[in-house]
Amino acid sequence: MKKMYFAVNLVAGRGLIAKKLGNIIEKFTKAGYEVTVHTTISVIDTAKAARYACENGYDLLVCAGGDGTLSQCLQGIMESENRIPIGYIPAGSTNDFARSLDIPKDPIKAAEFIIKGKPVYCDIGGLNKEYFSYVAAFGAFTDVTYETPQKAKNVLGPAAYFLNGLMHMTNVRAKRMRIEYNGYVIEDEFLFGMVTNAVSIAGLFSLNNLMLDDGVFEVTLIKKPENAGELQDIVHAMVTEQGKKRNSNVITFRTNKITFTSLNKEAVTWTRDGEYGGDSEINTVVNYNKAVRFVVCRNKKSKFFADH
Repeated sequence: MKKMYFAVNLVAGRGLIAKKLGNIIEKFTKAGYEVTVHTTISVIDTAKAARYACENGYDLLVCAGGDGTLSQCLQGIMESENRIPIGYIPAGSTNDFARSLDIPKDPIKAAEFIIKGKPVYCDIGGLNKEYFSYVAAFGAFTDVTYETPQKAKNVLGPAAYFLNGLMHMTNVRAKRMRIEYNGYVIEDEFLFGMVTNAVSIAGLFSLNNLMLDDGVFEVTLIKKPENAGELQDIVHAMVTEQGKKRNSNVITFRTNKITFTSLNKEAVTWTRDGEYGGDSEINTVVNYNKAVRFVVCRNKKSKFFADH
């Protein structure tokens, strides 16, 4: 019998996963899994639980929660020498990475997706000494993800992040930074920057023509606008692919490693997968190519994986 370690965040999103937990476990059991359930109680606990699963003979780790819960499971997996496959049941407010993996929103269907699926290698990001699944970012919108009240997330979903972000955007001070990648150097004042591996961020910023296992990340940088009109154009650019190409204040490119250095000698606050990611004057983001196996449905070919 195959052994599954099932890590569940009961308070993620609207907490609806708790009502369906019994049905989900029953489906896994009928599929031939011996299921061990662990309800997560903290960030550190989640990472420890994932590492325990990797190091104690389990065949599969299943994570039920939001993007932050998944990110903490990845901390544990990446710290282990035996990186077992991971299945994801999205139960948060936005679930960006689930969309990239074509995982159904309904928890029961997501469980069936895992049962029918197979492991596929995926790139994982490194921000200094920590890891992320789909985004590392600084500046405008970044503190919004973990400062937006949970009640607003539950009621409004992705729109809560956007509305809260717009209220804070005019108060964000641009960061003067040196950015180094692929032999290039950029020095300028930036309002926002993100390194991503997903088809959308916060359910709003859409990205196209990407692969989740190609060894490179997509980088988006927003330069400081000179006036309100430019700021409005930037907001439009962030929600349309053509807008990015036409806006001189928005810089996009791909790379497998990038270093951000604060030229103001001030620590810059980052987020990882929507959670606090630390403060430092120098921050390096690295792509760990095909570092972790995610379970995706074998009956549905994903256009975001080269080897699927």
